[in-house]
Amino acid sequence: MTTETSITVAVLNTSDDIVELLRIVFEQAGFVVISAYVDAIKRGDIDLERIVRQHRPSVILYDVTPPYDRQWTFMNHLRTLPLLRDVPFVLTSTNPARVREIVGTDAMIFEIVGKPYDLDQILNAVRSAAGMGTGKTAAPSESSTSRIS
Repeated sequence: MTTETSITVAVLNTSDDIVELLRIVFEQAGFVVISAYVDAIKRGDIDLERIVRQHRPSVILYDVTPPYDRQWTFMNHLRTLPLLRDVPFVLTSTNPARVREIVGTDAMIFEIVGKPYDLDQILNAVRSAAGMGTGKTAAPSESSTSRIS
């Protein structure tokens, strides 16, 4: 197991199950994980600015759901927070092609990962976005690739 104890990843998603699964996967890989439900942030139930100030994530893993343009607009609003301006985002989506159309060449979007998730791809994208490389010397075999949908 690779230890990444100094790296904090913020998992922002709309699904309770996905947030919990990703939290477990990242913690097992040695990351510090903070998580929040996007809808709770939108409603103001969660003070994301306070959480970001307290935990200083190195990478944000954000799920872009339909309607994609509204989610992208909300994510850009989050990026206006001073502590998130320079934090890279790794995006997940059921329709990565549509999200790529909306995102364009935004430099702070490190990677867009489609569903069903390849957990090794998400881990490697977050590691790379945090400037850590992938920690892998070869592509994972089909049997070692964990997927969720």
